[in-house]
Amino acid sequence: MLIHPWDAALNDQEWRDWLATVEDFGVLAVGNLDRSQAPLLIPLHFTVMGDELWFHLARPNPVWPHLEAATQVRLAVTGDYAYIPSYWRAAPAAPSDEGVPTSYHASVQFVGTPTIVDDPQGKVDILTAQLADTQPEGRHGPVAVGTPPFGRMLPGIRAVRLAITNVNAKFKFDDQKPVEHRLRVADELESRSLGLDVRAAKQQRRRLQLVQQRGGQG
Repeated sequence: MLIHPWDAALNDQEWRDWLATVEDFGVLAVGNLDRSQAPLLIPLHFTVMGDELWFHLARPNPVWPHLEAATQVRLAVTGDYAYIPSYWRAAPAAPSDEGVPTSYHASVQFVGTPTIVDDPQGKVDILTAQLADTQPEGRHGPVAVGTPPFGRMLPGIRAVRLAITNVNAKFKFDDQKPVEHRLRVADELESRSLGLDVRAAKQQRRRLQLVQQRGGQG
C-alpha cells in the first residue's frame, strides 16, 4: 500500500498499541499457484505471539496447496475508517464544493513466512493461545490431544505459524493538513457519528497530539 511520510507509523509501538484496540481479525493474501488466477484472500482471526502470528483454518479450505507453496504471504488488518466528504476538506478561502474527498483509515499489513502445523500438540498449542486471546473469559472445554470436545476435532483443522519478516503500518488522517483543518474534520466526524466515525476522530486527535509532541506540523 502507498504510505506517504505523513501517514507512516511514528514507531513500532504505535501500530502495536493500535492493534491492541481492535479485534485481531484480518485478511490473509496468498499467491495463486495458477498465475492466471487471482490471489486467494482468506478472512480469519489470528493471535500475535511475539514475532509470529498464529491461526488455524479448516482442513477442506482450498488455500492449503497455495499456502504450502508460498514463501511469503501478507495479512492485512484495517479499521477506524471513515469517508470524508469533499465539502469537509475545502480550503478555508475556497467554496465548499471545491474540496476533495478522501478516506481515513488505519491499516497494518504483515508480511511473513508461513509454517504449517499438522502435529496434534502443535495445533493444541495454537488453539489454546487463540482461545486465551479471543475468549479470555474461558467457558470452553479442555483443549488437549485425545480429550473431548476439541481433541477429536483436531484432524479437521490445520494451523499456521506466520513468522513476521516485515510490517507496513499506515495511519491516514490528514496529518499533512493544518491543525485547524484536522480539528474541524474531527468535530464533523463526531457530529455525524456513523459507523466508525467516532473512532476515526479519536485517531485523528491522537495523531495530532503525537505529531505536535514530536515537533512536527501543527
